[in-house]
Amino acid sequence: MYLNCKTFFSLRYGTMHAEMLVEKAYELGIRTLALTNINMTSDAWEFVELCNKYLIKPILGLECRNENNFKYILLARNQQGWYAINHFLSEHLQQEIPFPDQAPFIPHTFVIYAWGSRAPEMLAAHELIGIKPWERNKLFRTNTSSIRDKLVILQPVTFQDEEYFELHRLLRAVDQNILISQLTPDMTGHPAEQFVHPSKMVEHFSDYPHIVQNTVEIMEACQVEMDITPHIPRNKKHFTGSVEGDRAKLRELALEGMYYRYGDDHEEALSRIEKELAIVAQMDFEAYFLITWDIIRYAQEQGFFYVGRGSGANSIIAYCTKITDVDPIELDLYFERFLNPSRSSPPDFDIDFSWRDRDQIIRYVFDTYGKDYTALLGTVTTFQTNAIIRELGKVYGLPKKEIDKILENGFHVQLEADNIHQKIAHYCDLMDRKPAFPNHLSIHAGGILISDAPIHHYCTTYLPPKGFVTAQLDMWQAERIGLYKFDILSQRGLGHIRDAIDIIKENKHVDIDIHNVKAFQIDTRVKNNLATVNTIGCFYIESPAMRQLLLKLRCDNYLALVAASSIIRPGVAQSGMMKEYVQRYRNPDKVEYLHPVIEELLKETFGIMVYQEDVIKVAHRFAGLELADADTLRRAMGGKYRDSNDFKEIEKKFFANCKERGHSDQVAAEVWRQIASFANFSFSKAHSASFAVESYQSLYLKTYFPAEFMVAVINNFGGFYNRELYFRELLKTGVTMHPPCINNSDYSTNIKGQDVYVGLIHVEGLEQLLAERILADRLAYGSFAHLEDFTNRISPGPEQLEILIRIGCFNFTGYTKKELLWKSSMLVKSKETNNTHSLPLFGNTAVHCELPTLAYHAHEDAFDEIDLLGFPLQSPFSVLQHNQSTYMPAREFGKYVGLPVTTLGYLVTTKFLRSNKGEPMCFGTFLDKEGAFVDTVHFPDSLRQYPFQKGGFYVLQGKVAKEHDVITLEINKMWKIGYFEDKKA
Repeated sequence: MYLNCKTFFSLRYGTMHAEMLVEKAYELGIRTLALTNINMTSDAWEFVELCNKYLIKPILGLECRNENNFKYILLARNQQGWYAINHFLSEHLQQEIPFPDQAPFIPHTFVIYAWGSRAPEMLAAHELIGIKPWERNKLFRTNTSSIRDKLVILQPVTFQDEEYFELHRLLRAVDQNILISQLTPDMTGHPAEQFVHPSKMVEHFSDYPHIVQNTVEIMEACQVEMDITPHIPRNKKHFTGSVEGDRAKLRELALEGMYYRYGDDHEEALSRIEKELAIVAQMDFEAYFLITWDIIRYAQEQGFFYVGRGSGANSIIAYCTKITDVDPIELDLYFERFLNPSRSSPPDFDIDFSWRDRDQIIRYVFDTYGKDYTALLGTVTTFQTNAIIRELGKVYGLPKKEIDKILENGFHVQLEADNIHQKIAHYCDLMDRKPAFPNHLSIHAGGILISDAPIHHYCTTYLPPKGFVTAQLDMWQAERIGLYKFDILSQRGLGHIRDAIDIIKENKHVDIDIHNVKAFQIDTRVKNNLATVNTIGCFYIESPAMRQLLLKLRCDNYLALVAASSIIRPGVAQSGMMKEYVQRYRNPDKVEYLHPVIEELLKETFGIMVYQEDVIKVAHRFAGLELADADTLRRAMGGKYRDSNDFKEIEKKFFANCKERGHSDQVAAEVWRQIASFANFSFSKAHSASFAVESYQSLYLKTYFPAEFMVAVINNFGGFYNRELYFRELLKTGVTMHPPCINNSDYSTNIKGQDVYVGLIHVEGLEQLLAERILADRLAYGSFAHLEDFTNRISPGPEQLEILIRIGCFNFTGYTKKELLWKSSMLVKSKETNNTHSLPLFGNTAVHCELPTLAYHAHEDAFDEIDLLGFPLQSPFSVLQHNQSTYMPAREFGKYVGLPVTTLGYLVTTKFLRSNKGEPMCFGTFLDKEGAFVDTVHFPDSLRQYPFQKGGFYVLQGKVAKEHDVITLEINKMWKIGYFEDKKA
């Protein structure tokens, strides 16, 4: 009878999560339940799992709607029917086809129409008519016995009660983007779409027992056959076609790679490979390795740069097959951190590609493994508190200013007196509970599913604007089924490296083996740049916080950088571990170790468990736990499993083993305490090592090819900082910087020898189509001779031509911008803007006309650049009309530690945070006149009195502070000045 139940995955319609739906059914004694969400199947298997838990028979189906128009309900009779429903829905979602009024034949399903939409005698054998309890009067003049096998009871379940019916109405108004008062009945469900006790339902239809009987028979005919036994993997099972073939292939690749990585005779490497192959075989994980290797192989063939990172770098097989570039022997990494028999779910490799290459990699995966078996992983975007308040405010008709005031002050705006505010607060609270209300589906950052059976056996797919078929599943729902993702991620840092290699080859004719990381690590010039934090543009080591940490650590080697990549994380810094680590790093002789074994294990990190692998190492070698148990302990300490029986057993074993090994109770307790303290904040060493490898690759390119590297950074739209800083860094390399030029610029910035031409993409207001037309015309017909030639060939509009002139695109003509603008007004006055290419019959002839004498100021170019690029190409300090002679440069600060100084800074970036008391404070980064960084600290009182006012120049007054070689300026006063100001603002 309950053949039309919805959860809140009927987006902006239903109000119950799956567990609440099933719990309420169980409480009412309901033993069969159908989930039929609107055009969505996202939580189907969570529903099945919950029904099994509560001993309720699950039925899976779908409610098909075209916007607000109900069409029919589909119920799966078995697994084939469920596949058919998913396939049917997927086709309509992907092609954006509305559902037809009459459902096509879908095998192994029932179709239920609304009363009155279809004549019962015209229905096919599998088609039915649903009668809702409040529609019984429509049966009064109908001979129902003649169509008894076509009628079923249809009690929709959409919300919990009257309170949630109002929330349902609010969600419908949000969905329609209208006021709640504008809702019409067809936009919402019926107020009675709630659970009714089965006995009452039977009572409602006491005059029609044959309808009740037919409904029961239909429910009995539906059977979900999906096995949801936990942790049954449903990914593609074989790469070569068989288990034996996969095992032989993986062994062959691992040994071949071992010779490449370690040489012909390396006993430790061979031993580790054999051990890993045994565990991989035990867990039937060969196909996952081989598919990842295949993706990497394709990337290498295409010349794509990539980085394999995450816990997969703990695997020597991954290292030997070039999935990662981290040597697990060198770093003493445990494979069990990645894969062990005690893991409840398989891990995944994180493979980063350049954002330019990632789509081609994804396309290869779809083409190779089949569109019927492959889908991007979805994710669920939920309603966040502020968004809920804003949406509900709009629905109730509040003006934007009043909604903003609520967001700023919570609900302290006449809460008791304002009924609307009370309602918003109440329904916001209902939606803000766990699990969070889904708002819409999106795409996971990098997950791809490759299933062994066609993907529609498990879920529906749709086609978002990204252009790749995407599952209506998030990661948690996919794992519940047994589908584990491959992570194909994109990262701009890799774009820097990839493009830099290409630019260097073109400009310097040098080929670089970017994977020769061990050579980079011992290179003296690279080490010097790392030690002096000349790292702007380099992945993960360019931010102010990281540059300061590297200085504190005097970092000039790989292992120190690996550690820095871990302890820079927020949780570590907030716990005080980062400060303690720096102190111990700089004073290793003062470190006291708990036990000789601890000293042996943690000497590299001065007794601190910096890495998750350290937790495993200590648990294994100090307390004698098996490596699999040690990894379980590591994961449990993160909080997820602390209350489990397994965790309690491991805790008992830890102390029992310590006693057997002769460790004192006091030492054992302290080691356990440190594990508990550090495990929550520690980071995967393999992950940190992967970051450090990429940092070295970036830093090598910056060290030996700084100009080409910075052009690559700019063309990938920067990194931590805004693009202006990267142009400033590029100027430091000694290049000649030219503004955009119609004859020399490309769409992106280019470098030719030592000449850099700013790309047209950076010109604010320049239309992309016009820029592309200019470049195509130049390629086809050669350079532009002068302004007249350009206007004849391109026919730009007057506004676009003015932009090109003002930014300097015609500087090569020898005319000033004002002269060019004067000429342009005559050239475009009578010329229509069109896309037609035209060449004069007798060649290009410049128009000679009498030009007036026009005044020109030296800084006009700079101000045009500020207007059209966002910054001047020359140093902003050279444009500033302000006496700069009295300000102290940053290089002098070290002489004045503890003393007040005044300097002039050009704002680069800010980082706002809260003090220990919860008050706003800020860290600032500025440039001084010499291009050196000025790092500032703005404590709450200072920030309150002297807040930031966007970008530009600031006079900075404060006390010089020094901590472990890092010099900062603690601001007690600052004010902003403009380009033409010569006094305080």
